Formats: sequence, C-alpha cells, structure tokens
Amino acid sequence: MKTHQATVQIVTIEADTAGQRVDNFLIAQLKGVPKSMIYRILRKGEVRVNKKRVKPEYKLEAGDMLRIPPVRVAERAENAVSAKLEKVAALEHCIIFEDEHLLVLNKPSGTAVHGGSGLSFGAIEGLRALRPDARFLELVHRLDRETSGVLLVAKKRSALRSLHEQLRLKTMQKDYLALVRGQWQSHCKVVQAPLLKNVLQSGERIVRVDAEGKPSETRFKVEERFALATLIKASPVTGRTHQIRVHTLHAGHPIAFDDRYGDREFDATLAGTGLNRLFLHAAALRFEHPSTGETVRVEAPLDETLRHCLSVLRNAK
Repeated sequence: MKTHQATVQIVTIEADTAGQRVDNFLIAQLKGVPKSMIYRILRKGEVRVNKKRVKPEYKLEAGDMLRIPPVRVAERAENAVSAKLEKVAALEHCIIFEDEHLLVLNKPSGTAVHGGSGLSFGAIEGLRALRPDARFLELVHRLDRETSGVLLVAKKRSALRSLHEQLRLKTMQKDYLALVRGQWQSHCKVVQAPLLKNVLQSGERIVRVDAEGKPSETRFKVEERFALATLIKASPVTGRTHQIRVHTLHAGHPIAFDDRYGDREFDATLAGTGLNRLFLHAAALRFEHPSTGETVRVEAPLDETLRHCLSVLRNAK
C-alpha cells in the first residue's frame, strides 16, 4: 500500500484550544493517523512545544508553538473520504444553518454520523472534507444512521463545551416526527421506561426496556391521524441509544420501517406510499447560542420520501 510524506506543521495554540492534552489535540488534528503512530512520535520527541519535548498528558496553553512532524499516512485511509466526493458535495445542500461557532445539517437517512463499524464515510468526515480549512469540527450529539434531520456540529471547542452542558442540563429541546402503527392514544403524553443496551457478537446494538436499565423519558404529542397510523411528535428528555424507537414499541406503536424494533405487517400496509426507510426525523432543535446566549430554533424539512408518504396517507383518508 502506498504512503506519502507530509510536511512539518507549526501550529500556534489559540485560547479556544488551551487546556486540551497534546495527545488528544494530535488525534483530532491528524485524521486517519493511527493512535499508535501519534504516541510513537510523542515518545520519540518528534512533537515539540516551544521547541521542547512533551509528554502525552501535557496540557496545551494559549500561545504555545506546536511542532507536528511529517507523518506517513496510508493512502487508502486518506482516500476513504475523497472516494465519496459526490456524497461530500451533496452535504453542502444539507446545511441549514451556519455561523462561526456552529453548523447545522439536515442529515439524510442512510448516512452515518461518523465512519466506523466498517463504514469509511460519515457526515462528520464529509463536513471536514467540505470545510478543509476548519480547524475544529465535532459532533455535538448523534443520530441513528437511518434517522434523518437536525444534526448539530460545533466549530469551536468553546461551543462544544457550551452545547454539551446544555445537553447535560437537559435544556436543549429536541423534537422528532415519527409515523407509528395504529392509533396513538392522546392521553399517552409521556413514556418513562428504563432502557438497557446490549451489544450482540456482530457488534449490533439492541436496546430493550429493563428494570436494570438507565432511566429514560420521552414526551409525545399526536400531530396527525390516519386510518392505520399516527404521525407523532416525540421529544426525548434523556438521550439514550434508540430511545424513541424502543419507547414507541413499548407503548404498542412501533415506528414504520424500523428494521430492529418494527412490525413487518404494518410496513406492508404502507406499500403504496413509497416509504422505504425508517420514518423517524429530527424535525427541530432549540438551544441557547453558545456565543450570544440567544435562543435558537432550527427546523429541518422532511425529505421527499417522507413528504410523499404523508401525502398519500392524507389522500386516502
């Protein structure tokens, strides 16, 4: 496998990055470089801060001059994103809000939020390819691969810290739209059911309601009713893996085209709608802007597949 030689980089550490360990900074900076190689160049003294050797746990300070040596990057790994140029270009049209602190993507269904688990390409890798000059781009939260909608990305470490704190304090409001089986009962406004995550040998994650699980809460509201289904708004208070999908199933109303927790017979009743993906969409997000403190609400429109499905169901009423 071919490799190529990069050049020495001298990076001036800005206040936004101060306090971060040098090893973590290098891992974020040198995409595609194995961690073992990063620790090797630190150990050999090839990484210098203010012309001095440093240990991996050294915390960077504002104004530090960081020397990053040439690193040999496997061409195959480097080209993993460039091979997906069309997907990368398509992401530009999915950006629904952007300023110097954050970026909001209307993530398409079928795109993972990041590479891994056999996937070389994810939304965050695509955005980094789209914004090669951006020194910092990190996911604030995650969406399942098949879930579409609002995905928040921080462009500064200070923004990431602020938004993570809002998630921790549960002050960030997330609203999803889901099409579920049958008639959701209007009095069912909250589902509180502890969730336990199991990882199968295949690496697949399956979540179930279990008394031993973590406390989990989702609020629900009926948006529209159809003959055999209900469009609901789901607002998770906690942020567990597959939370909305498992809570709707627990309430007796699995989501349309959910390949893990769904109902194939229900899916079959939707054959005429053209639906071929999980009907779960992160429709809106409300949060405090990490810089201005103003309340921001971003909305992500439904894709053509979901809009067409609803149109067919409305016409069949």
